[in-house]
Amino acid sequence: MSDLLINIQDVSYRYDKETVLENINIQITRGSFLAIVGPNGSGKSTLLKLMLGLLKIQKGKIDLFGKPIQQFKDWERIGYVSQKANSFNTGFPATVFEVVMSGLTKKIGLFHFAQKKHREKAMEALRSVGMERFANRNIGELSGGQQQRVFIARAVASDPELLILDEPTVGVDAKNEKLFYDMIETLNKQHGITMVLVTHDLEAVSDKVTQVACLNKHLHFHGNTHEYQNLSDVELSCFYGNEKLKF
Repeated sequence: MSDLLINIQDVSYRYDKETVLENINIQITRGSFLAIVGPNGSGKSTLLKLMLGLLKIQKGKIDLFGKPIQQFKDWERIGYVSQKANSFNTGFPATVFEVVMSGLTKKIGLFHFAQKKHREKAMEALRSVGMERFANRNIGELSGGQQQRVFIARAVASDPELLILDEPTVGVDAKNEKLFYDMIETLNKQHGITMVLVTHDLEAVSDKVTQVACLNKHLHFHGNTHEYQNLSDVELSCFYGNEKLKF
């Protein structure tokens, strides 16, 4: 089994005449926790969409679990959580348990009933994020941070090897943000789930991530957290101008 889960090679992408990504090379290995950082408009969301197969590659290549993304079919090996806490419909009529069960639809099968093992898997996922006691609560009654935990549980229920998180703490207060990142660290270190996190607030996860990728159209830096911490303010300003992303 290869330790290389995602291999991004010489990837570039344009919207009309505007180049948003140019010659990006990133390797993501099993068990790592990668933070992708960059200002608004730096290409972070575009890169995620390419990694998830939501955009077609224009130049370069992306391999997922050793296969070209165009041939990759095992999408259940990858979980994805977007910026739901800031935009979720609080009137949505579903319990926390039902939301997590919806993440098992492919395993259960269309027009099939959930079995005991599926219900147990959903509860196990809720326990992994500390939300089991809210199983029967309506999802709309929860705080933004609690909702994001539920969405993580929904992604985790299908046993992904890789979890991709796009600015998951948007709309979450500072106290719950810390609890959220502690939970993510547990999933990475104790459950062995490889993590890719897009964030503006690198300082909040400085003691949790193992790798950092600085993106602003180009990939300005890709290395471990110690190497990132040793970058000078001059180097960082070259990447991002006046934006401060250093620990």
